[in-house]
Amino acid sequence: MSTRRTATATWSSPTAGPRSRPDLARLRLFAAAREAAGVGAADVEGGTVEEVLRAATARFGTGFGDVLATSRVWVNGEPAVDATLVGATDEVAVLPPVSGG
Repeated sequence: MSTRRTATATWSSPTAGPRSRPDLARLRLFAAAREAAGVGAADVEGGTVEEVLRAATARFGTGFGDVLATSRVWVNGEPAVDATLVGATDEVAVLPPVSGG
């Protein structure tokens, strides 16, 4: 039997508050994506996942783009594709592969 957990994502930060632009999505970065970008989260412009990731790559550089090539992207806790629509209330998470044993 499998149990699916659902939770409401919340963002808290010393600078959290209403975003000044309604077209900015919250980008959350984990593991190698966080290291490549130098931040764990950022507000990024775009109306689709593809636009958000393109803007993030322009901001954070080719090293970040290299990490994206092998990463999974989720929007609000659900798997996403490039055409997935995003807005100011959405969280786009970049999850690079993790190995361990």
